[in-house]
Amino acid sequence: QLQLVESGGGLVQPGGSLRLSCTASGISLDNYAIAWFRQAPGKDREGVSCITNRNGQTYYADSVKGRFTISRDNAKDTVHLQMNNLNLGNTAVYYCATGPDTFSGKGWWSPYNFAAWGQGTRIPVSS
Repeated sequence: QLQLVESGGGLVQPGGSLRLSCTASGISLDNYAIAWFRQAPGKDREGVSCITNRNGQTYYADSVKGRFTISRDNAKDTVHLQMNNLNLGNTAVYYCATGPDTFSGKGWWSPYNFAAWGQGTRIPVSS
C-alpha cells in the first residue's frame, strides 16, 4: 500500500532552518517526480518546490528561491527540502506528493498534477 510520510517539521524561530524529509512505503521515490506543497491556515495549498524524475530538474516558488533546496537521496529513497532563513510567512503544514515519472515540470505548482500525498508535517515559525 502506497504511503508517503513527511518528517522534520516543528517549531522554529524566524531566521532558523529545518530539513524536511519525504519517505515512502509501497513505492520507490526515484521513479516519481516529487513536489513539496504547503498550506497555511485559511489559504489554499501552494507549490513550494518540485524535483523531476527524468533529469532531476528543480523548481521553486519565487518566495523561497535562494532559501529552500530540494534534493534526492536515492540511497535512502528520500527526498529532502532544506529550508533556511525561515520567516513568519512560512508557517504552514508541508506536504510531499508524487507526480508521474514522465512529468516535465510544467505546471509543477498545481496540486492537480500530483496523485499521492502524505499527511503533512506542521511548521510553526514563531519567536
